[in-house]
Amino acid sequence: MNELHFAYKARQHLNRGLRELPASTQSRLQVARQRALARQKLAVHQSVLATAGSVFNGDWGNLRPKQVLVALAVVVGVATYTYWQADQSIAELEAIDSALLAGDLPIAALTDRGFDAWLKSSASQ
Repeated sequence: MNELHFAYKARQHLNRGLRELPASTQSRLQVARQRALARQKLAVHQSVLATAGSVFNGDWGNLRPKQVLVALAVVVGVATYTYWQADQSIAELEAIDSALLAGDLPIAALTDRGFDAWLKSSASQ
């Protein structure tokens, strides 16, 4: 027996049982079904790209000034931290380059595989 045939048989059995219920039970079930359908939320289908654009077309009137200030503070904080990290990285590379240019190292030392590890260990100290 395939699924479609099983579903047909189950529906027939349920319909037969429904006819045997008292009228008061049937009316209560009908009222309960109508209430459930009235409360059911309708699903709105829209694509992912449509939701990305709805941020700019949305209603901005319900935003509170406190929320805007917090969001702005987070953006400024992230930008400041990113700038500081980049500045630290540049300063570290500058110190390494200055040490290389000022030192009297032979060319063979610069091409040595362990030289990179030595640079990293000396830069951390």
